[in-house]
Amino acid sequence: MQGGVQGSPVLRLLLRWVRRPLLPVMRLWRRNIQLRVVATTLLMSLGVVLLLGFVVIGQVRNGLLDAKVKASQSQATGGFAVAKQRADEAATGSGTTGDTTATGTRTSQNVVEWMNELVDSLSSGGQGAFDVVTLPAGQESGGARGPRASGDVDPNISVPQDLRDRLEHSTTAAQSYTRIVSQHNDQEPQPALVIGKQVNDPNGDPYQLYYLFPLTQEEKSLSLVKTTLATAGLFVVVLLGAIAWLVVRQVVTPVRMAAGIAERLSAGRLQERMKVTGEDDIARLGEAFNKMAQNLQLKIQQLEDLSRMQRRFVSDVSHELRTPLTTVRMAADVIHEAREDFDPVTARSAELLADQLDRFESLLADLLEISRFDAGAAALEAEPIDLREVVRRVVSGAEPLAERKGSQVRVVGDQQPVVAEADARRVERVLRNLVVNAVEHGDGKDVVVQLASAGGAVAIAVRDYGVGLKPGEATRVFSRFWRADPARARTTGGTGLGLSIALEDARLHGGWLQAWGEPGGGSQFRLTLPRTADEPLRGSPIPLEPRDSRRNRGLNDAGLPRGTGAKSATVPVQAGGRSGAHASIAPRTAQVAPTADPTALPGNGARVVPRPTSGARRPDGPSAAEGTPEGRSGRPDTAARPEDSNTSGEAFRGR
Repeated sequence: MQGGVQGSPVLRLLLRWVRRPLLPVMRLWRRNIQLRVVATTLLMSLGVVLLLGFVVIGQVRNGLLDAKVKASQSQATGGFAVAKQRADEAATGSGTTGDTTATGTRTSQNVVEWMNELVDSLSSGGQGAFDVVTLPAGQESGGARGPRASGDVDPNISVPQDLRDRLEHSTTAAQSYTRIVSQHNDQEPQPALVIGKQVNDPNGDPYQLYYLFPLTQEEKSLSLVKTTLATAGLFVVVLLGAIAWLVVRQVVTPVRMAAGIAERLSAGRLQERMKVTGEDDIARLGEAFNKMAQNLQLKIQQLEDLSRMQRRFVSDVSHELRTPLTTVRMAADVIHEAREDFDPVTARSAELLADQLDRFESLLADLLEISRFDAGAAALEAEPIDLREVVRRVVSGAEPLAERKGSQVRVVGDQQPVVAEADARRVERVLRNLVVNAVEHGDGKDVVVQLASAGGAVAIAVRDYGVGLKPGEATRVFSRFWRADPARARTTGGTGLGLSIALEDARLHGGWLQAWGEPGGGSQFRLTLPRTADEPLRGSPIPLEPRDSRRNRGLNDAGLPRGTGAKSATVPVQAGGRSGAHASIAPRTAQVAPTADPTALPGNGARVVPRPTSGARRPDGPSAAEGTPEGRSGRPDTAARPEDSNTSGEAFRGR
């Protein structure tokens, strides 16, 4: 077991070392459709050529061998008949003598010469086309029974033993394939067909007669066919590959051109167009693409002009209103200071006029700030700051409001310095907006501000326990002038632009501003900033969903144990987040292991993730972005309440 564990890193390194040179090839294979088509065509063509080659070679080989076997059998049959005829003639001639003893002796002496003459006579008709071999039948050898062969053939090795064994028990001819071996080993063995039969000599004794037909010529013919087929097949494969490359190139080139032009269009070069030639399908595609690009350019230009006009209008109106507003402010201040000399109705009107002018000035200032963001004129003055000081200033400024609301703002995680390169003015504006909103909509409950840092990121989370948010409102809460309940009119509170400005401030830092909430369970806004300017964020040290949420405590939307059928919606918690401070605020009855936080990825707002019911997890109330317009309506200040803004705090959270 230990050896496997110790060897696994070595195996991984080996695999990485093997894969490294293949990565460029794999990348090219995935990205180049022309290469895939040509390679596929080549492989399929090669397979077809190989299949046809095997079939053709098999047919040619069978044809050559069949012809050779038929000719050889005819030649061998004639030779066997001649051998039998000569043996009969020799036996008849010797039988005409009168002395039987003398005849037997003469026959025994002449049978050797007769056998030699027979081999020479039978082989002389072949003119090198075949060889003749005689072998004794059974175990007999020597004298007339000894092996004989024409030419330089080794009879014992050239004739297979299994063929000799078959002829021992048969009187018919038999054949087999073998290799002709020379007695002096000065030549390579040659493939051959051997046909044999057992016949009788003049004395009536059996012997085995074989014909060996070399297959050298057939082998040469087959090799020539193989070479021709291989050459032709290779040429056909290369030709098909070239044809496939040319055909695919005609299709792929316009597609690549369209892809390149689409990339340039997405980069803002809206004047790019495809070059169209011909009237085929590719040409029609190019014309349609150019028409689409032209319409897209026209629409974008119209939208840009409209947006430019809107930004210019907002900027001009905001600037033009400053002068009359200053005059009105001066007059209102004079009237407000002299209100004690007026009757009660006029004095109340003077107070209302002063309050609404304050709100009008805030709205005008926010409009000017938004116009600077829209025009791209917002500048970041980043310097290393300790965010604890910023948080303390914000909390100190919100204490009077918290006292009036009957709540307390507590800071958690400020024991260690939390330093980041940021614009102190903008960060303070974001936190002031979040803290004031939390106090406004916290139903008199405590508000917790948590600081944390990890890796290359720092985070500040503002948690309240008010009416919360509905599913889907956590993303819309950052919209300008958005309200959870459009039917409610804003009479007091903020301008409805605070969270929009806060979101732009966070983006200007390269950070994230995200929201989470659940109905009746409060909400949490998290600001995540890079520790160093221009450093990309990869996560947040604080989970977006607090650990004391109903889902993490195993409760449903009604505050009862999960599984009762109530629906809820939550946002997964980021693993490893620090939220120990919340445990003291709301005791947890059950803790669910946190999962990865999808909101720890670049973007704004939280996502609502429905959970399965019953045995699995059932959505536990709108937790990811839940805020009820009705839940935030029971406040004296309906103008900028949570109901009007949702968890988007600023949009209508007490701004």
